[in-house]
Amino acid sequence: MATIDRPDWEQVSRDWPNRSASCFISAGGLRWHVQRMGQGPRLLLLHGTGASTHSWRALAPLLAKGFTVIAPDLPGHGFTTAPPPRQMTLPGMAGLVGALLGALDVQPDLILGHSAGAAIAIQCRLDGHCAPRGIISLNGALLPWRGLPGHAFAPAAKLFAANAWVARLFAWRARDRRVIERLIASTGSTLDAQGVELYQRLIRHPSHVWAALAMMANWDLGLIERGLARLDIPLFLVVALNDTTVSPREARRVRACCRPDAELFELPGLGHLAHEEHPEAVLELVEHIAAQLGLKETAHS
Repeated sequence: MATIDRPDWEQVSRDWPNRSASCFISAGGLRWHVQRMGQGPRLLLLHGTGASTHSWRALAPLLAKGFTVIAPDLPGHGFTTAPPPRQMTLPGMAGLVGALLGALDVQPDLILGHSAGAAIAIQCRLDGHCAPRGIISLNGALLPWRGLPGHAFAPAAKLFAANAWVARLFAWRARDRRVIERLIASTGSTLDAQGVELYQRLIRHPSHVWAALAMMANWDLGLIERGLARLDIPLFLVVALNDTTVSPREARRVRACCRPDAELFELPGLGHLAHEEHPEAVLELVEHIAAQLGLKETAHS
């Protein structure tokens, strides 16, 4: 499933955001699509499930004024090839990101992870694949679902990921723009026409859908819940108050599991895709956090 109907770079990316910053590199047995831009402290951007580098389309150039930005498509997402299903676990994904950093010969000073990307960032540090000065979790999906939904979700996701027709059905339905619009609206965010079109362009490919389903099916967020107390670097929790994908209340649960210096920042009026809705607000927080970590001398707006 991971190898069929992948987005073709030459066809799909004709007007891909920040295309001039794109390159391809082999690492961990995968061919990665990575965007690099800017100068200054090294900032790794890890997008969430079902997204790609396009989700940083407005924020990355702003950050590049004061940071060296490194933004990959996660395994199986966008234009990065997929690993075997057994590697679509949280430790597996973290290890693959570590392999990419090794191939790039770069260690990030700071990591910004959105949603599932925040969990990957934390697992990368817990497993020793990176040593940043801090991690920023933007609407991070970091804790297991509680109650009946949590017990029902994983088996359903495993069933969907194991059946190729499910990914094909999702991709077929994505031809209807209204399906994508409803999907985005369900996150509590409002995107412009370009934002909707870019998600539609990716979700029309079964391989991209499969990667999202495989991540959800194979992840054990209990690893993060149990590991937060061992996280030896500052964690900054940024939550959008209109997020209907990951409840803002979850950040308080996360903070209770962390070392005392974990900080919580709130973004009113924004949803799960806050960095796409209001990139300037996220930029301001990243620069504020960089200053706290002593990286501000070369980070400027």
